[in-house]
Amino acid sequence: MANHAVFRSSLVWLALVLVVVGICTQSLKKIMVTYLVGVIGIGGVLLPDWDYFDRDFSRWSSPVTVEERASAIATAERSGLARFKRYPMRLAAYATIYGFALYKWWRFVSS
Repeated sequence: MANHAVFRSSLVWLALVLVVVGICTQSLKKIMVTYLVGVIGIGGVLLPDWDYFDRDFSRWSSPVTVEERASAIATAERSGLARFKRYPMRLAAYATIYGFALYKWWRFVSS
């Protein structure tokens, strides 16, 4: 249920960003692009199967084993971001993809 609360609050924040963009730019096209980028960004962070992706990058090509699933359930009891391991490859991929998307969005909205 906690994931639903995070998803709902993310959508509320996105709605607030849409209002700010709408007031500042007065452009329906820029509001729609902001909505699209926001929904894709929220979906990219909140919807993946973290038991699958919260492993070393070299293990992404193999399915999650029963032992890995059991350890994921045990670590799920920890709260917040502390339960996610920090892998440099995943961090680099997220930073590159989301950084580029935010850059292109900002260039579009500010023009």
